[in-house]
Amino acid sequence: MEWIILLVIAAFAVNRFIPTKGITNITVQETKNKFNDKNVQFIDVRTPNEFKANHCPPFKNIPVSNLINKVNQLDKEKEIVVICQSGMRSARAAKLLKKQGFEKIYNVKGGMGAWY
Repeated sequence: MEWIILLVIAAFAVNRFIPTKGITNITVQETKNKFNDKNVQFIDVRTPNEFKANHCPPFKNIPVSNLINKVNQLDKEKEIVVICQSGMRSARAAKLLKKQGFEKIYNVKGGMGAWY
């Protein structure tokens, strides 16, 4: 019984930290280099209050809790760059987008915490 529990915990950890195919972690500078590309969508998945306190154009605020309801507003043919405060929520959002059929997804490493 103990081995089963250990295997389940190990499987969860591996699944949680192994990168998902189709999701690429990029730096702040790589993100800034994409700003002039019209084929890229920029999504900030933080709360509206976090976004209001500190955000960077051209990011559009769609909180991760609302993302599944707003996914139809995004173009699956375009690249999508996702950011949050630290990179954790945006990683979760990127996986959600991948499951919804998006192919070119970028997660900003370190999130807004790495921005300044």
